[in-house]
Amino acid sequence: MENEDQPRLRSVVSYVKRGGRMTVGQQRAWEEHWPRLGRTVSELPAGPVDFTAWFGREAPVMLEIGSGMGETTSQLAAAAPELNYVAAEVYDPGLGQLMLRAEKLGVTNLRLMHGDAVVLLTSHVEPGTLSGVRLFFPDPWPKKRHHKRRIVQPEFVALIASRLAPGGTFHMATDWEHYAEQMLEVCSAEPALRNRYADEPGGWAPRPEWRPVTKFEQRADREGRVSHDLIFEKR
Repeated sequence: MENEDQPRLRSVVSYVKRGGRMTVGQQRAWEEHWPRLGRTVSELPAGPVDFTAWFGREAPVMLEIGSGMGETTSQLAAAAPELNYVAAEVYDPGLGQLMLRAEKLGVTNLRLMHGDAVVLLTSHVEPGTLSGVRLFFPDPWPKKRHHKRRIVQPEFVALIASRLAPGGTFHMATDWEHYAEQMLEVCSAEPALRNRYADEPGGWAPRPEWRPVTKFEQRADREGRVSHDLIFEKR
Protein backbone atom coordinates (compact mmCIF):
# COMPACT_ATOMS: atom_id res chain seq x y z
CA MET A 1 0.00 0.00 0.00
CA GLU A 2 1.55 3.28 -1.08
CA ASN A 3 0.58 6.20 1.12
CA GLU A 4 1.98 9.33 2.69
CA ASP A 5 2.87 7.42 5.85
CA GLN A 6 5.32 5.13 4.11
CA PRO A 7 8.46 7.28 4.50
CA ARG A 8 7.61 7.76 8.17
CA LEU A 9 6.98 4.06 8.68
CA ARG A 10 10.32 3.21 7.19
CA SER A 11 12.03 5.02 10.07
CA VAL A 12 11.20 2.01 12.25
CA VAL A 13 12.52 -1.27 10.93
CA SER A 14 11.57 -4.63 12.33
CA TYR A 15 15.12 -5.80 12.94
CA VAL A 16 18.80 -5.11 13.42
CA LYS A 17 20.83 -6.63 10.61
CA ARG A 18 23.02 -9.35 12.06
CA GLY A 19 25.57 -11.36 10.16
CA GLY A 20 26.70 -14.80 11.15
CA ARG A 21 28.15 -17.91 9.64
CA MET A 22 25.93 -20.84 8.93
CA THR A 23 26.61 -24.37 10.06
CA VAL A 24 26.87 -27.14 7.48
CA GLY A 25 23.33 -28.24 8.39
CA GLN A 26 21.90 -24.74 8.08
CA GLN A 27 23.59 -24.30 4.69
CA ARG A 28 22.15 -27.62 3.54
CA ALA A 29 18.69 -26.51 4.69
CA TRP A 30 19.01 -23.33 2.62
CA GLU A 31 20.08 -25.29 -0.45
CA GLU A 32 17.43 -28.01 -0.13
CA HIS A 33 14.41 -26.18 1.30
CA TRP A 34 14.67 -22.46 0.63
CA PRO A 35 13.57 -22.57 -3.04
CA ARG A 36 10.26 -24.11 -1.92
CA LEU A 37 9.77 -22.61 1.56
CA GLY A 38 11.37 -19.19 1.39
CA ARG A 39 11.21 -15.82 -0.29
CA THR A 40 13.25 -12.65 0.09
CA VAL A 41 11.17 -9.57 0.83
CA SER A 42 13.32 -7.22 -1.26
CA GLU A 43 12.93 -9.51 -4.29
CA LEU A 44 9.14 -9.94 -4.14
CA PRO A 45 7.20 -8.74 -7.17
CA ALA A 46 5.08 -5.64 -6.64
CA GLY A 47 1.76 -6.18 -4.92
CA PRO A 48 0.42 -8.62 -2.35
CA VAL A 49 1.77 -12.14 -1.92
CA ASP A 50 -0.68 -14.84 -2.98
CA PHE A 51 -0.45 -16.95 0.16
CA THR A 52 -3.11 -19.39 -1.04
CA ALA A 53 -1.05 -20.24 -4.13
CA TRP A 54 2.23 -20.37 -2.17
CA PHE A 55 0.85 -22.77 0.45
CA GLY A 56 -1.25 -24.64 -2.08
CA ARG A 57 -4.40 -24.24 0.01
CA GLU A 58 -6.82 -21.73 1.46
CA ALA A 59 -6.27 -21.29 5.22
CA PRO A 60 -5.97 -18.49 7.81
CA VAL A 61 -2.57 -16.76 7.59
CA MET A 62 -0.55 -16.24 10.78
CA LEU A 63 2.54 -13.99 10.58
CA GLU A 64 5.29 -14.27 13.17
CA ILE A 65 7.75 -11.38 13.17
CA GLY A 66 11.26 -12.27 14.30
CA SER A 67 11.44 -16.07 14.44
CA GLY A 68 15.03 -16.07 15.76
CA MET A 69 16.57 -19.54 15.73
CA GLY A 70 13.16 -21.08 15.09
CA GLU A 71 12.70 -23.28 18.14
CA THR A 72 9.41 -21.68 19.21
CA THR A 73 8.23 -21.01 15.65
CA SER A 74 8.68 -24.60 14.48
CA GLN A 75 6.73 -25.89 17.48
CA LEU A 76 3.93 -23.34 17.02
CA ALA A 77 3.56 -24.15 13.33
CA ALA A 78 3.59 -27.89 14.05
CA ALA A 79 0.90 -27.44 16.72
CA ALA A 80 -1.42 -25.50 14.38
CA PRO A 81 -1.64 -27.41 11.07
CA GLU A 82 -4.86 -25.53 10.30
CA LEU A 83 -2.86 -22.29 9.84
CA ASN A 84 -0.76 -21.07 6.94
CA TYR A 85 2.18 -20.00 9.13
CA VAL A 86 4.57 -17.33 7.83
CA ALA A 87 7.79 -16.48 9.69
CA ALA A 88 9.64 -13.23 8.92
CA GLU A 89 13.30 -13.04 9.98
CA VAL A 90 16.50 -11.33 8.79
CA TYR A 91 19.08 -13.65 10.35
CA ASP A 92 20.23 -16.17 7.73
CA PRO A 93 21.44 -18.86 10.18
CA GLY A 94 18.17 -18.50 12.10
CA LEU A 95 16.13 -19.24 8.99
CA GLY A 96 18.42 -22.16 8.21
CA GLN A 97 17.93 -23.52 11.72
CA LEU A 98 14.16 -23.04 11.47
CA MET A 99 14.10 -25.08 8.25
CA LEU A 100 16.07 -27.84 9.99
CA ARG A 101 13.68 -27.86 12.95
CA ALA A 102 10.63 -27.86 10.65
CA GLU A 103 12.11 -30.76 8.69
CA LYS A 104 12.65 -32.73 11.89
CA LEU A 105 9.07 -32.08 13.08
CA GLY A 106 7.58 -32.85 9.66
CA VAL A 107 6.05 -29.37 9.42
CA THR A 108 4.37 -28.66 6.07
CA ASN A 109 2.37 -25.48 6.85
CA LEU A 110 5.33 -23.10 7.22
CA ARG A 111 6.79 -20.53 4.81
CA LEU A 112 9.66 -18.13 5.44
CA MET A 113 10.26 -14.50 4.57
CA HIS A 114 13.81 -13.14 4.67
CA GLY A 115 13.82 -9.40 5.28
CA ASP A 116 12.06 -6.48 6.92
CA ALA A 117 8.56 -7.27 8.15
CA VAL A 118 7.58 -3.59 7.89
CA VAL A 119 8.23 -3.67 4.14
CA LEU A 120 6.45 -7.03 3.87
CA LEU A 121 3.35 -5.69 5.65
CA THR A 122 3.35 -2.33 3.89
CA SER A 123 3.87 -3.48 0.32
CA HIS A 124 3.04 -7.19 0.13
CA VAL A 125 0.15 -8.00 2.50
CA GLU A 126 -3.39 -7.01 1.61
CA PRO A 127 -5.34 -5.05 4.23
CA GLY A 128 -7.73 -7.08 6.36
CA THR A 129 -6.31 -10.50 5.49
CA LEU A 130 -4.18 -11.79 8.39
CA SER A 131 -5.75 -13.98 11.07
CA GLY A 132 -3.00 -12.99 13.46
CA VAL A 133 0.41 -11.43 14.01
CA ARG A 134 2.84 -12.66 16.68
CA LEU A 135 5.75 -10.67 18.06
CA PHE A 136 7.51 -12.62 20.78
CA PHE A 137 10.43 -11.07 22.68
CA PRO A 138 11.45 -8.37 20.18
CA ASP A 139 14.70 -6.48 20.76
CA PRO A 140 13.95 -4.46 23.94
CA TRP A 141 16.46 -1.66 23.36
CA PRO A 142 16.65 -1.16 27.13
CA LYS A 143 18.63 2.10 27.12
CA LYS A 144 16.32 5.11 27.18
CA ARG A 145 18.06 6.84 24.28
CA HIS A 146 17.34 3.75 22.16
CA HIS A 147 13.63 3.41 22.97
CA LYS A 148 12.74 5.07 19.67
CA ARG A 149 14.24 2.03 17.91
CA ARG A 150 11.72 -0.34 19.44
CA ILE A 151 9.44 -1.81 16.81
CA VAL A 152 6.19 -1.30 18.76
CA GLN A 153 5.45 2.32 17.90
CA PRO A 154 2.10 3.91 16.91
CA GLU A 155 2.77 3.76 13.15
CA PHE A 156 3.77 0.10 13.32
CA VAL A 157 0.73 -0.87 15.39
CA ALA A 158 -1.56 1.01 12.98
CA LEU A 159 0.04 -0.95 10.12
CA ILE A 160 -0.53 -4.27 11.93
CA ALA A 161 -4.13 -3.31 12.71
CA SER A 162 -4.78 -2.45 9.06
CA ARG A 163 -3.57 -5.87 7.91
CA LEU A 164 -5.58 -7.92 10.44
CA ALA A 165 -8.94 -9.39 9.52
CA PRO A 166 -11.83 -8.49 11.86
CA GLY A 167 -11.32 -10.53 15.03
CA GLY A 168 -7.68 -11.15 14.11
CA THR A 169 -5.15 -10.93 16.94
CA PHE A 170 -1.89 -9.14 17.61
CA HIS A 171 -0.07 -11.17 20.29
CA MET A 172 3.07 -9.75 21.90
CA ALA A 173 5.34 -11.00 24.66
CA THR A 174 8.30 -9.34 26.38
CA ASP A 175 10.28 -9.77 29.58
CA TRP A 176 11.11 -6.06 29.88
CA GLU A 177 8.58 -4.31 32.13
CA HIS A 178 8.94 -0.87 30.58
CA TYR A 179 8.59 -2.25 27.05
CA ALA A 180 5.50 -4.21 28.11
CA GLU A 181 3.98 -0.99 29.43
CA GLN A 182 4.86 0.79 26.17
CA MET A 183 3.23 -2.03 24.16
CA LEU A 184 0.11 -1.78 26.31
CA GLU A 185 -0.06 2.01 25.98
CA VAL A 186 0.55 2.13 22.23
CA CYS A 187 -1.86 -0.70 21.37
CA SER A 188 -4.57 0.64 23.69
CA ALA A 189 -4.36 3.97 21.84
CA GLU A 190 -4.95 2.31 18.44
CA PRO A 191 -8.68 2.77 17.66
CA ALA A 192 -8.88 -0.35 15.45
CA LEU A 193 -7.73 -2.65 18.26
CA ARG A 194 -9.20 -3.74 21.59
CA ASN A 195 -7.41 -5.43 24.47
CA ARG A 196 -8.90 -8.91 24.77
CA TYR A 197 -7.86 -8.96 28.44
CA ALA A 198 -8.63 -5.36 29.41
CA ASP A 199 -10.49 -6.61 32.48
CA GLU A 200 -7.55 -8.65 33.74
CA PRO A 201 -5.15 -7.12 36.32
CA GLY A 202 -2.93 -4.62 34.50
CA GLY A 203 -4.54 -5.55 31.17
CA TRP A 204 -2.04 -8.40 30.72
CA ALA A 205 -3.08 -11.63 29.02
CA PRO A 206 -2.60 -14.88 30.94
CA ARG A 207 0.46 -16.70 29.65
CA PRO A 208 -0.89 -19.17 27.06
CA GLU A 209 0.06 -22.77 27.79
CA TRP A 210 0.57 -23.35 24.07
CA ARG A 211 3.38 -20.78 23.80
CA PRO A 212 6.69 -22.61 24.33
CA VAL A 213 9.06 -21.16 26.93
CA THR A 214 11.83 -19.37 25.04
CA LYS A 215 15.45 -19.03 26.08
CA PHE A 216 14.75 -15.32 26.64
CA GLU A 217 12.01 -16.22 29.08
CA GLN A 218 14.22 -18.71 30.89
CA ARG A 219 16.97 -16.11 31.25
CA ALA A 220 14.48 -13.47 32.39
CA ASP A 221 13.17 -15.87 35.02
CA ARG A 222 16.71 -16.47 36.30
CA GLU A 223 17.33 -12.72 36.41
CA GLY A 224 14.06 -12.05 38.21
CA ARG A 225 12.19 -10.37 35.33
CA VAL A 226 8.52 -11.12 34.73
CA SER A 227 7.37 -11.90 31.20
CA HIS A 228 4.13 -10.31 30.02
CA ASP A 229 1.79 -11.37 27.20
CA LEU A 230 -0.58 -8.94 25.51
CA ILE A 231 -3.31 -9.93 23.07
CA PHE A 232 -5.18 -7.27 21.13
CA GLU A 233 -7.82 -8.01 18.52
CA LYS A 234 -9.12 -6.16 15.49
CA ARG A 235 -12.47 -4.56 16.12
